[in-house]
Amino acid sequence: MITTTYILTLQLNRKPPNFLPIVGNGLLFLQARHKLFQWFTDCERRFRLETFEISVPTLPPGVVINDPKNLEYVLRRDDLFTKGDFFRRRSWDLFGNGIINADGDLWKVQRKAGQRFFSPTNLKSLVDVGLPSHLADTKSYLTQCARDRKLVDLQHVFLDFTTRLVGRLAYDMDMKASSSFSEAFDFASGAIGERFQNPVWRVTEIVFGARLRSAVTEVKNFGRSIVAITVQKRSLDKVADSASRKDQSRNDDRSSGSLINLLMDGISDHEVVADAALNYLSAGRDTTAQSLTWTFYLLMRHPTILQSIRHELHSLFPDQQTPNLSSTTLHQPSSLPYTMAVFNESLRLYPPVPFELKQCETATTLPDGTFLPKNSIVVSCTWAMNRSETIWGPDAGSFRPERWLESDPPSPNGWKVLSKPASEFPVFHGGPRSCLGRKMAELLAVYVIATLVWEFEFEEEGREMGVGGSGEGDRVSKNSLTLPMEGGLPCYVAVRKQAP
Repeated sequence: MITTTYILTLQLNRKPPNFLPIVGNGLLFLQARHKLFQWFTDCERRFRLETFEISVPTLPPGVVINDPKNLEYVLRRDDLFTKGDFFRRRSWDLFGNGIINADGDLWKVQRKAGQRFFSPTNLKSLVDVGLPSHLADTKSYLTQCARDRKLVDLQHVFLDFTTRLVGRLAYDMDMKASSSFSEAFDFASGAIGERFQNPVWRVTEIVFGARLRSAVTEVKNFGRSIVAITVQKRSLDKVADSASRKDQSRNDDRSSGSLINLLMDGISDHEVVADAALNYLSAGRDTTAQSLTWTFYLLMRHPTILQSIRHELHSLFPDQQTPNLSSTTLHQPSSLPYTMAVFNESLRLYPPVPFELKQCETATTLPDGTFLPKNSIVVSCTWAMNRSETIWGPDAGSFRPERWLESDPPSPNGWKVLSKPASEFPVFHGGPRSCLGRKMAELLAVYVIATLVWEFEFEEEGREMGVGGSGEGDRVSKNSLTLPMEGGLPCYVAVRKQAP
C-alpha cells in the first residue's frame, strides 16, 4: 500500500519545466500572460492528471491541480479553501470587501443579494425588455458602420453593450464603456493581474505604480457615486411614498429589484456596498463581453460553424424573415442547442477567468494523496484543463461545438446540450461559489450570437471574407484578471441579406 508520506515525497519531486534553483518558477511568471498559459498547457500534457509543485520566491508553497477529482474536492470545501491573504493582498486595492475577495458572513450577505437579483422574474425582464432594447442600439451602430465601411472593434462594441445593460438592470444608471471609469477599471484590472505574476510587485509599484493608484482612486470614486445616487433615489422614493402610494408602486416596478437596492437592504456600510457594486459590475460586464468577443473571433475563423447557427435559426423559425428571439422558447438557451454548444465551446477554449487560486485554511490531503500544509496555495488553470486531451479527447485543442451535443429525437432540433460537471468544465466555478449569473450570461450570449449572426456578416481585419482556419496571426489575451483580447477585435461589418 502506498502511504500518504510516500506520495507527498513523490509529489514534491515532480517539478515542472523551467524550474531553477532558488528562483524556482519565478522568472517564468514574469513573461507575457499568454505565454504563461502555454506553459501551464505544456505542463498538463506532461503530467496529465498528476499534481505538481510550483515555486515562486516570496510566495507560500503551492501546487497545480489538473485532476477533476482534486478540483471537485477544492470547489466543495469553501470553508477550507478560501481566497486567503495571498489573493486579497494583491486584489484588495481594486475589489476591497466585494464578493470576489470576501469570505464568511460578508460573502454570504452579498451572495444572497445576488441570488435575489438573478431571479426568474429578472431573467424574464432581461429577455423581454432589457436585451431587445439595448441590442437594438448595438445593431443600429453596426448598421451605420456597415454603410460607412468603417472598421469596428467588436470587443469594444460588446463591452459597451454589456456595460449599458448591466448598468441599467443592476444599478438603474446610464453607463458607457467609453467613460473614464471604464478605462480606469480596465487599466487597474490589468495592473492588479500582473501582481499575481510579479513576486516583487510592492517594490516595482513604488516606482511605476502612480497610474495604478490614480486608476484605483477613480474606480473607487465611481463606486461611491453609485451608492450616493441610490441613496438619493431611495430618499426621494420615501418622500413619494408619503405623498402617493401610486407613485411608490411605479418606482418599485422600476428599481426595487435592482442589485444595488438589494445590496443596500442587506449591508449598512456604504463603503462595503460600493465595493460589492464594483465587484458585480466587473463580473457582469467584463466576462460576458470578453466571452462574446472570443466567440465571434472563432466564428470568423470557422465560417462553416457560423453558417450552421443560421441553419439552426432557419429550422426553428422557417416562416420568419427575422427570427423572433423574444419568444418564450428562448427563455431556455437550450432551445437553440447548436448555438449554445458554440458558446460552450468558446468558453472552453477561452475561459473568461483562466486561473483560480485558493489558499488552505488548515492542512489537508487531496484525493490523489497530496498533502497540503496550512496556508499553501492551490492553483487550477482552467485554460490548461479545458485543453486536456485526457479530459476532452485528442482534439481538445480544436474548436468543435459538436462535442457538446447528443441526440435527442423528441426535441425540435433533434439535439440537446450535454451538461458537464464543474470539476471538468470549471468556467462557471462550482460548489458554494458557483457563478450566480450563469443563466443570465447564457441567455444573453445565445440571444446576441443568434441575432448578430443572422443579421450581419463579419470580416476580421486582415483576413479575406469567408476564409476560416487559424494558425499564424492568432489573437492572444492581454494582462488582466479576466481574458480581454489584446488589441481588441477589429473587423468590418456588412448587413446580411435575409436568406436561409
